Amino acid sequence: MVAPTPDDEAALNATRAPLMDHLLELRKRLIWAMVSFGVCFVISFAFAAPIFNFLTRPLHMATNHLIYTALTEVFFTQVKIGMFGGICLGFPLIAAQVWMFVAPGLYKHEKHAFLPFLLWTPVMFIMGAGFVYYVMLPFAIEFFGAYQVPETAGAMGIELQAKVSDYLDFVMTLMFAFGLTFQLPVLLSLLGKVGIVTVKALKEMRRYAYVGLFAVAAVFTPPDAISMLSLAVPLVVLYEVSVICVMLIEKQRIKDAAARAASATDVAAST
Repeated sequence: MVAPTPDDEAALNATRAPLMDHLLELRKRLIWAMVSFGVCFVISFAFAAPIFNFLTRPLHMATNHLIYTALTEVFFTQVKIGMFGGICLGFPLIAAQVWMFVAPGLYKHEKHAFLPFLLWTPVMFIMGAGFVYYVMLPFAIEFFGAYQVPETAGAMGIELQAKVSDYLDFVMTLMFAFGLTFQLPVLLSLLGKVGIVTVKALKEMRRYAYVGLFAVAAVFTPPDAISMLSLAVPLVVLYEVSVICVMLIEKQRIKDAAARAASATDVAAST
């Protein structure tokens, strides 16, 4: 980590405030975060039908209709879509409020180090959700839909009759699971940036990490091998990407340290 300069210390001391001021600022940021979520929830709920049609498009290859067995099921499904959209659309605004509350307590170099990772968080979440929608979900639907059996004279048929709420819960669970777990490179790179983890440690614990990633995949996905493997394999790949990212961070840290040492030597020689 880079040691703070006297100017950094002065800038941080200028932001110091009594505890009550911090609590008031926290309340303000929470209110704005809730307002952001509420506005995005209303917008998503208003467009719940098109969003649901988009989410059910991969299922259309296996069945041409959905069913619901409770009178209020469709309504509460649209409420879930509103909440899902409220969290996804409102995340940049909510994250901005978190940053505005935390940033004054960070040194300048810490802000520069942390901000890129904050910006990469929604990008990786979108990549995880996109992987579910465009890769994992069509494969899973095709695989499980193949167990339908046509009706014959000697045997009853087995037809897929997916429920509205069950399908939506399945899709949202996968999207949140993949979106959150795709943050692995962001998390490990941030820990590498602050010096908590190293490339050597990541390589030494690789075998244990793989076991842990498969366990995480088993917890976050529905109880079937296809869903678990669909998450576990990308997580293993992302772990290796994280190792490369931390390696690049360490190389850049060495270059920066060498540049500072050379600059200090030049200053000392000139004096």
